[in-house]
Amino acid sequence: MIVDDSVVVRGLVSRWLTEDGGFEVVGTAANGRAAIDLIERAAPDLVLLDLEMPEVDGFTALPKLLERRPGVSVVVISTLTHRNADVSLKCLSLGATDYLAKPDSHRGVTTSTTFRAELLAKLHALGGARRRRFAPAAPAVPSRGRLDAPAPAAPAAPALRTLPRPRAGLVAPRALLVGASTGGPRAVAQVLGGLGASLQRVPILVVQHMPPIFTAVFAEHLATHTGMIAREPEHGERLTAGRIYVAPGGRHMGLAKDGTAVSIRLDDSPPVNFCRPAVDVLFRDAAAVFGASALAVVLTGMGSDGTNGARALVETGATMIAQDEATSTVWGMPGSIAKAGLAHEILPLDGIAPALKTLLSGAHP
Repeated sequence: MIVDDSVVVRGLVSRWLTEDGGFEVVGTAANGRAAIDLIERAAPDLVLLDLEMPEVDGFTALPKLLERRPGVSVVVISTLTHRNADVSLKCLSLGATDYLAKPDSHRGVTTSTTFRAELLAKLHALGGARRRRFAPAAPAVPSRGRLDAPAPAAPAAPALRTLPRPRAGLVAPRALLVGASTGGPRAVAQVLGGLGASLQRVPILVVQHMPPIFTAVFAEHLATHTGMIAREPEHGERLTAGRIYVAPGGRHMGLAKDGTAVSIRLDDSPPVNFCRPAVDVLFRDAAAVFGASALAVVLTGMGSDGTNGARALVETGATMIAQDEATSTVWGMPGSIAKAGLAHEILPLDGIAPALKTLLSGAHP
């Protein structure tokens, strides 16, 4: 279901989704009030929800949409302003699944191949995750003419291989690295919020796939949520324990060694894995700078960004944790690491902070 006050945007996005072939547009609405009235009849799996609309805006409509259609995945859409970024992240805390920044004019929406590609990729990832999560059980298959014969058992998914756990107390962590994408803002906030005083032990470096402006607002939300200093760093800034550094949207965040100190490296080099900032960039630099004393976690997100960097990290003896499929919005990034056998632990979201606290204390689970 598409909810946007612009008839141009509703028509254009409807056409994109229809031409793609993987979606059915079950309804459109020009404002939040119409969307609330429509959602039960339309029964969508996914909702694209504009924030700025007359009568009832997207932020006001969101809780009522979720109440009337429990389990629906809502992607909020807004232009790139500080206010809209703040409202988008608040929507995530209210139950929206993800966000998407859109061009600030009809012409921009019409001509932006990037916006179209990002929208389709995000909806495909969310739709695929929903299909796997809500797939009906296979019906019974008759065997040798007997209707009551049990269906043949489905082949079991291959067990994921994890790396041997590092020896307890072998290397004390000197930095916590966090990578995330789709569904990441809520997941990152939950993990860091669950670390408590352990956040004071090391610098925390976060790469969350987000556009400019959004990353600065995300850092503000993390600061409020954790009570720690959290912000976008400056190029050349030295790392300090107990601070949260969020990679700025549109720039890679890496690390450089400056004598015995470690500093932030920001650059505008080409995207890696179609991403800038990219998790791989941070992980590769951390492997060179921290080696076995790095502690890394990859949370929910589409794509495979972070896998090559994870390989570099574990080759040095660093510890890698991946979020499990059941609690991930999209099991792309952590799934890629898990399937490559690069994780020491594959944990549900609520198990990650306790595991990190144990590791940061110098022990190992």
